[in-house]
Amino acid sequence: MLETVDLTRKLGRAEYVREITRRQIQLRELGYQVYLKKRPVVLVFEGWDAAGKGGAIKRVTEKLDPRGYVVYPISVPLGEDKTRHYLYRFWRRLPERGQIAIFDRSWYGRVLVERVEGFAREEEWKRAYKEINGFERQLCDFGATVAKFWIHISQDEQLRRFEERKTSGYKAWKLTDDDWRNRDKWPAYEEAVEEMLVKTSTTGAPWTLIEGNDKNWARTKVLSRLVEILSKDLPYKPADPLRKKR
Repeated sequence: MLETVDLTRKLGRAEYVREITRRQIQLRELGYQVYLKKRPVVLVFEGWDAAGKGGAIKRVTEKLDPRGYVVYPISVPLGEDKTRHYLYRFWRRLPERGQIAIFDRSWYGRVLVERVEGFAREEEWKRAYKEINGFERQLCDFGATVAKFWIHISQDEQLRRFEERKTSGYKAWKLTDDDWRNRDKWPAYEEAVEEMLVKTSTTGAPWTLIEGNDKNWARTKVLSRLVEILSKDLPYKPADPLRKKR
């Protein structure tokens, strides 16, 4: 599936500003409808290291009411989370009705980093596909909207961003030894991603693949797709704020 992603997609600055503004205003309107209709929303962002997950999340939340969403940056489980089933820490972070929960990495770590790095036994990560599909199906049956994004970039683009981070003081903190080590295991991660996309893209919670080499294109596509998903699920069609009135 990853081979079909066209990483040459680009968006010029002027068009990007226009489209991102349009989608952010529409998303703000939809966020208010989420609150009014008491619908829980779960957004999942996965992707390669330096793919731009944080930047996409920032554009999603930029014009939302800050009382209506929570962003959860997911890393290594600690404390109580480490002693329980891997889905426990996500169950207890699920949104209440009328709220949006945004996961910067998620339960898919079970079939990605835990699989590749050997933190989960083979029988555990193989079993996880069924567990995750069941988990998301329960969310959908409860009335939640589940939107999942995989942001895809090329190895060359990742290396360019790593080098940029290394030489930029305000970005250097983002680059860790784990990032370089994970890069060396690209083929193993790619195999894991492919299997994840095939086995966990369901009718209720399909994956959206985002062409991420150009950040303007990636951020705009994330917001456009999110507006589309929420408009259908709520259902509610937001106005186009940039359309000229006759």
